[in-house]
Amino acid sequence: MTKHLPTLVFVFVFVFALGSTALVATQEKEKAPAPAPKAAVMPNATPLKVQVVIARYQGDKKISSMPYTLTMNAGNRANLRMGAKIPVMMVISTGQTQVVDGKTIPQVGPIQYQDVGTNIDCSSTQLDDGRFMLNISVDDSSVYPDDQLPGGSKGNPSFRSFRSSNTMILRNGETGQFTTATDKVTTETVKVDVTLTVMK
Repeated sequence: MTKHLPTLVFVFVFVFALGSTALVATQEKEKAPAPAPKAAVMPNATPLKVQVVIARYQGDKKISSMPYTLTMNAGNRANLRMGAKIPVMMVISTGQTQVVDGKTIPQVGPIQYQDVGTNIDCSSTQLDDGRFMLNISVDDSSVYPDDQLPGGSKGNPSFRSFRSSNTMILRNGETGQFTTATDKVTTETVKVDVTLTVMK
């Protein structure tokens, strides 16, 4: 019995040390902060640039060309609002007149403001084979130049408007004709072209 005492003491010390090490490791594990949650992985977005050009032609001669650019990610939409307010003098229909610079003119009333400008709405959907479907709405209004006023109404502003909605399917770098229309007053032709560019 005495011969085995050192062995028993050694085993006891070994088991005690092993238990203490396990206890310390468990306590340290409990104190360790929990790992931070992984950030959500966003799908790869495809950035797009859509250029809309509103051009006016008199026959084959280009009179004006107004480019507008919208940027968005595929699957999203973009809007553009650009315009101004034009003052319009109202005329009182009571038959009253006033004298201005020696001339008798109808009595004028308050000033009202007419909105003119360009509104463009565009949404995009990515298709297969590198194609993109664009849903576009264009609303454009402006003032007739003095030399084109209908009915000889010089001095009184006249307004023209153009609205169109369409769906186009384009690839990177392609340009498509959105629509074509003719102004009945000036016989000008309005052409709207759309160009799609995939941005890198």
